[in-house]
Amino acid sequence: MHYLRSRIMEELDISHLTERLMHGKGEPSALTPKEKYDTWEKIKILSFTRTVSSIWAMTLLSLYVRVQVTILGRHLYLDFARVTDGAQLQEGSDTFGKNGHKDFLATADYLATYGINALITKMQHAATDILKEKQLKDPMSIDQVLETILQILNQFMGLCEDNSWINYLVPENANLYAQLMAVSSSGFDDSSLLKDVRKLDQLMSETRIVLSRNIMDRSLKKIAGVVIEDLAVQIGTPIPPSGLPLAKLLAKVAQLSLPLLEEPNKNKHIQIIRSMPEVELFYTFLYANMPPET
Repeated sequence: MHYLRSRIMEELDISHLTERLMHGKGEPSALTPKEKYDTWEKIKILSFTRTVSSIWAMTLLSLYVRVQVTILGRHLYLDFARVTDGAQLQEGSDTFGKNGHKDFLATADYLATYGINALITKMQHAATDILKEKQLKDPMSIDQVLETILQILNQFMGLCEDNSWINYLVPENANLYAQLMAVSSSGFDDSSLLKDVRKLDQLMSETRIVLSRNIMDRSLKKIAGVVIEDLAVQIGTPIPPSGLPLAKLLAKVAQLSLPLLEEPNKNKHIQIIRSMPEVELFYTFLYANMPPET
């Protein structure tokens, strides 16, 4: 989670934009009205993109890791059952060795390492579409901020045709991923490091099927609601029914991304997802009713 946080903060840094505005405030001639407007518009887009990307990445990664553990646990159980039933496990069979376990669990780093740039680009596109009609001077209530976040999430998912969003999270091809890992770990293409690729491909395929289910939508909506509660706490003072000017909310919106990307043992949002009854039930059924083995 630490690396994911650093990537998002790096790619969606707005400090240089706020510094530009501060410089322009001290020296009015430093920025033309158009430059000032364009800078504010960029801050608007990036602030929402940063927080909504953080909501999506944290939520999906949390679900993904639990799915991994559940899928791997079931396969280990089935392998153990074959042994205790006296089945002969031949060399080259579909049983997964320790290296294979490690390779599969390591795919949890794929989002932060390889998928994050494409995710951010698509999320920024979605944010731009939703925010283009929202003016900086227009008042926005807490409920309207929540509605805007949910609209961006829905727009993002709509832009990802045929569930292509899953490619940001899970490697699309086990062989290419294994080659990538081999080169990354050894510095050259060492095919001897490509072990358990067939089984890895099976587990990744099962993971992709599972992650296409609707539990992610419920989790995203839940976390969006929690984030808005955090926003109200950040603002502190009572908010007029009509809301506050959008420009005054942007800094608070951008800051919402930070607690979302805390380490799991300090991350209340991950704990909330794990404790959702529908999520717990989902994983119970997942363990008992996996996609059939191929």
